[in-house]
Amino acid sequence: MQTKRMTFPGRFLPYALLAPQVIVTLIFFIWPAGQALYQSLLREDAFGLRTTFVGLENFARLFRDGAYLNSLSVTVVFAVGTTLLSMSVALLLASTVNRMIRSRSTYTTLLVWPYAIAPAIAGVLWWFIFNPSIGIVPYILDMVGYQWNHRNSGADAMMLVIFAAAWKQISYNFLFFLAGLQSIPQSLIEASAIDGASPMKRFWTIVFPLLTPTTFFLMVVNVVYAMFDTFGIIHATTQGGPAQATNTLVYKVYADGFVGLNLGSSAAQSVILMAIVVALTVVQFRFIERRVNY
Repeated sequence: MQTKRMTFPGRFLPYALLAPQVIVTLIFFIWPAGQALYQSLLREDAFGLRTTFVGLENFARLFRDGAYLNSLSVTVVFAVGTTLLSMSVALLLASTVNRMIRSRSTYTTLLVWPYAIAPAIAGVLWWFIFNPSIGIVPYILDMVGYQWNHRNSGADAMMLVIFAAAWKQISYNFLFFLAGLQSIPQSLIEASAIDGASPMKRFWTIVFPLLTPTTFFLMVVNVVYAMFDTFGIIHATTQGGPAQATNTLVYKVYADGFVGLNLGSSAAQSVILMAIVVALTVVQFRFIERRVNY
């Protein structure tokens, strides 16, 4: 297939068009990443008056620190729980709305609203809902014999932050799943229905395989969201507690750097976090993408 090749009248025009994107990337990604990498090799006192070059000692101390290894496992549980919950609920809602004809636009508009809420506000909303003293959910759970208290229970606290983070991301996933469902030819579904396939069999053998590109894209986006963009939710609900039960990697970077004033360790953690996300993205595109049918 022949592609149309773009030609420019001047020699410097292509560079001028690329310049804004290159400048933004340098200022907001390359320069901060370089500063974090440089800072991770240093050790400063709490007042920033004396700096010592320590090489990779900050990284070595992190992997000997039990609290950091605990944050790593907490982040894995939190990212997997948030991704599975937000994507499964969004797919269920999208499948339901896709069957509607008259009220589809109204439901779509209502379901998209949570995405416009800031993560910190979403955290506060769920903190009120699950508050052991005034929340409606602990009141209902108490009626069935379960004592909810995310202030003392690490499992309750983890479920709270997963619910809040997943709820915030459901709207985003819903839009992509709905667009993917509407792009599937109805003739395929109607032909399978004529052949006697049940609704569940039609979904798992026709609809879901055709949604694999959308599912794969959303899986990458949701994992990155859970690891980077949920600081506000955790800070507003549990602040990493109780007993480090919800202290994810990104929240520990903040706690060590801005609360504990351990800048070298915080910078090393941010470098490791960036390396983890890059490695996950490479693995997902290198191996999992092979199973995706485009």
